[in-house]
Amino acid sequence: MTHPSSWKDTEVRCESGTSVPDRYSALLPLVRNLKLRMCLTDPANRKTALWVLQQAVARGDGRMEGLSICCEGNTPLFYAGQDLQQGLVDILTNGSSLTVLDLKGVPFTLSDSFVRSVAMLCPALQSLYINNHSLVCGVNAETLKQVLKCCQSLSVLGVFQASLSQDVFKDLMFPERPALKKLELRCERSLKYTVPLCDQIWLELKLRHPRLWVELELDHTLPELHVPGVLQPSIPVRCLRLLTWTLLLDEVRIVRQSYANTLEVLELQTIPSPELNSELIALAKQCVKLQEVHCYCVVSQEVITAFFTNCPNLCRFTLKTHKEPHPWTSTKLN
Repeated sequence: MTHPSSWKDTEVRCESGTSVPDRYSALLPLVRNLKLRMCLTDPANRKTALWVLQQAVARGDGRMEGLSICCEGNTPLFYAGQDLQQGLVDILTNGSSLTVLDLKGVPFTLSDSFVRSVAMLCPALQSLYINNHSLVCGVNAETLKQVLKCCQSLSVLGVFQASLSQDVFKDLMFPERPALKKLELRCERSLKYTVPLCDQIWLELKLRHPRLWVELELDHTLPELHVPGVLQPSIPVRCLRLLTWTLLLDEVRIVRQSYANTLEVLELQTIPSPELNSELIALAKQCVKLQEVHCYCVVSQEVITAFFTNCPNLCRFTLKTHKEPHPWTSTKLN
């Protein structure tokens, strides 16, 4: 148990309000990649999680490379996560060798000041995910430019699309920057107050980073009129999640026309109709690289047959011909 390889990838759950047994505290500095899960309901869990992080970072001689934080349970009323954000900054102040920081699992809004502090304290970051499921985007474009300035090795980035701007794209295209491998973008109501990104800027980014692939998530708070503006044809979309619960006939048509050569994962939350079945059959015939397709409304048997026939790489799907109890489970193909 004391061998470093035993602790390379470690998950710690803080759920019961109790502290970590003393016999493990001396082993936490051996952790290389830490996943912290905590139940937010009890403040004691948050305190324990910060203590675990303190032991892993402060006593680990700069060994920890990856950190993922995931919050579970009901978020307390009016809780904005100040203790966790400030606690993380305080711990990282002692020095950090983090190359991966994943904050997608936190439910509260991440502030500009917090993200700027993290970027300055973790200059070795190669992957940063701040595209969490808070109600609004709290990170502006100027903060994202500061992140790119501080973290010169950043090649994987997960953000709200509302944080992007023409100037951010220009910074991403600087010749001295490393190849951008992946962009994860969450699109929600904040896009109402930003200038839309034109197709030309996406084309230029793709030319500068030819191996780039993009994951887009559009949630139900994004106004329906803004959806077509998000789905620009030059985006190298590999994974697309349309979680809008609106009619998506036009959007499915755009997807098959624009992303047929890149799309590998598709998820839809929409309304069933014969017209949707027709569009999905046409999509299956064009997006032949699909590996996963998940449609959370009932479809016809012809739709299922079309995906099986035209998508030889299909390995997981959620396609139902009749309603089932929630949650729907996916099917994995051998």
